[in-house]
Amino acid sequence: MTNALFEPARLGELHLPNRLVMAPLTRNRAAADGVPLPIMATYYAQRASAGLIIAEAATPNAEGQTYPNITAIHSRAHVAGWRRVTDAVHAAGGRMFLQLQHGGRVGHPDTSGLTPVAPSPVPLPETIFTPGGHQDAVVPREMTADDIRTTIADFAAAARNAVDAGFAGVEVHSANGHLLHQFLAGNTNRRTDAYGGPVSRRIRFVVETAEAVAEAIGPERVGLRVSPGHTVNGIQEDDTEALYPALTEALTDLGLAYLHVGYADPDQPLFQTLRKTWPTTLMANPVLPVDQIPADGGLREAGRLLTAGADLIALGRPFLANPDLVHRLRTGAPVNPVRDRYLMYVGGETGYTDYPTLTVAS
Repeated sequence: MTNALFEPARLGELHLPNRLVMAPLTRNRAAADGVPLPIMATYYAQRASAGLIIAEAATPNAEGQTYPNITAIHSRAHVAGWRRVTDAVHAAGGRMFLQLQHGGRVGHPDTSGLTPVAPSPVPLPETIFTPGGHQDAVVPREMTADDIRTTIADFAAAARNAVDAGFAGVEVHSANGHLLHQFLAGNTNRRTDAYGGPVSRRIRFVVETAEAVAEAIGPERVGLRVSPGHTVNGIQEDDTEALYPALTEALTDLGLAYLHVGYADPDQPLFQTLRKTWPTTLMANPVLPVDQIPADGGLREAGRLLTAGADLIALGRPFLANPDLVHRLRTGAPVNPVRDRYLMYVGGETGYTDYPTLTVAS
């Protein structure tokens, strides 16, 4: 099945030359105000041979900012900065979606200038990185009904901005312990109103956000990322097996372009359930070592997911360290390792745009 990785595929209105997707990777290379810097255009253009690039998380409003130098997409300056990136990728023959991410309680006033918001006033149970270094997380402000409506509208506006910036679509980030995931999980959502309590109410914010974004730019331009059972950023789900089938069932008739399952395990019954019930493209991000790249670049795990029914395979760190990953995997060439985890999240070219391709290394 690994040969299928290099076959063309269709995603909504897009024709993809292969089934390998560059997963969204936060790299902290934007300006302090969230505007993408020119070096980002170089970075993404280097990786344009991916069937699809999902650009790193961009915040739909100021209070959604997680860490310093994270990208955003809520001003005309952000649109202009991202346009330079998409122009470079298109010139290199690539295709791009943009991930939309609101951090919720994963944020700090010293970073955004605002108190973080969340479904409930439950703080992140760990320190968070700020411009002044690691600090204790603050108690987030519980979102009001007006806050919820405004945030949903901000996601829709951000999606329109992304299209204006040249992206073919957007991925709504409902994973990894950020705001939408915080509404899904019982330990972070302790509300007693229409957005909290049983599964049917905890999925409501995600469903309404997806509906608003789909209405804004068309469902064929919209994907949704989830990470069932993943405990990053202090998330705890006690009803994962019921939660995600309920969420996907509520979205079935919307006609979204894809569902992106993070940390996907093809042997888990939930993955098999989602494949059977999700009506459009299923994208899967395999579980790989945290700070290493397998010698095969993730090819074995990609093949297992394809055999289990995934349509597209999203790889993160293999693309980070290998601009020409598609060619390396197709030919069985050795892959570059990730040099230093620290270099993933600091500015500059080192560990970012200076990874060698086979042509350069030969």
